[in-house]
Amino acid sequence: MRIAQVAPLSESVPPKLYGGTERVVAYLCDELVRKGHDVTLFASGDSRTDATLVAPCPAALRLQGSRDTLEPHIAMLGAVANRATDFDVIHFHTQPLHFPLARQLTVPHVTTLHGRLDLPALESLFREFDDLPVVSISDAQRAPLRNADWIATVPHGLPPDLLSFHPEPGRYLAFLGRISPEKRVDRAIAIATACNQRLRIAAKVDDADRDYFNREIRPLLDNPLVEYIGEISEADKDAFLGGAIALLFPIDWPEPFGIVMIEALACGAPVVAFRGGSTPEVLDHGSTGFIVDTLEEAIQATRRVGLLDRRQCRATFERRFTVSRMTSEYVKVYHQAIARRRPLAIAAGED
Repeated sequence: MRIAQVAPLSESVPPKLYGGTERVVAYLCDELVRKGHDVTLFASGDSRTDATLVAPCPAALRLQGSRDTLEPHIAMLGAVANRATDFDVIHFHTQPLHFPLARQLTVPHVTTLHGRLDLPALESLFREFDDLPVVSISDAQRAPLRNADWIATVPHGLPPDLLSFHPEPGRYLAFLGRISPEKRVDRAIAIATACNQRLRIAAKVDDADRDYFNREIRPLLDNPLVEYIGEISEADKDAFLGGAIALLFPIDWPEPFGIVMIEALACGAPVVAFRGGSTPEVLDHGSTGFIVDTLEEAIQATRRVGLLDRRQCRATFERRFTVSRMTSEYVKVYHQAIARRRPLAIAAGED
């Protein structure tokens, strides 16, 4: 199958530091190629891929400090449109910028929605574009947009050899991701403090969250139990997560998926997560972690997390969250998109 993958340009594929969407696209592209498909990736020029790379900009926009993000994306979508008939299916990861273009395409296409969907403006947007086939990354992600043209839910997956299993925990709790109001690193600090456990925080701070970080979080970092590391690379995650007693995931928003949870499971680290969005779909309560509703519940769960079997965490990852499983499900989605498109093409006289 000839498949185009269209990635955001803010990060390279895979990202050098933080970036869940681009990481998933990277794994998907390489696994599709491994399975024998002809894959073209539209992404920044510093991307590393087994697919054929088409680069509308030389490097990822975030790390080079570019403020002009719209123009490169428009150029990329123009390149996709010019080459659309070269492909059997086009897989977009760039919503909603490509929506008007996708509606005009005669080639089968699908869009994976990677972000939160509970924002007020999205309801009217998807009311207008309710004819575009979309994929969710968890069933919970769909809740705000029940009338979108959902054709599948495909949970994320990772290469099984990306992160190694660590059978023995270290002596700290871990927080990994992004510092923002919805990620609630302040809760993680409160949990660790109540449990008298060290907390290591590996997280980036976006410009949009800089004031929040300086005002709300920076004062909490004086806690002697807390070590703020900053943003870490993919290569650093294995030791960071594998050496943790557990990952704290104290979110305060409808998490679309939370790839860090399956990264932790791959390393054998259980997860203490607040209930929200996808967490009940990813974690098995009492087996691979604990799902809680209050800070007190989180503290009690963290005190008991050492009772969970790290081997079970890894086994669950290997059974449910590998890139092979994810890719096989996406291939089914591509065939579904092609099958949906064929009757339309016949009616329009294209076949």
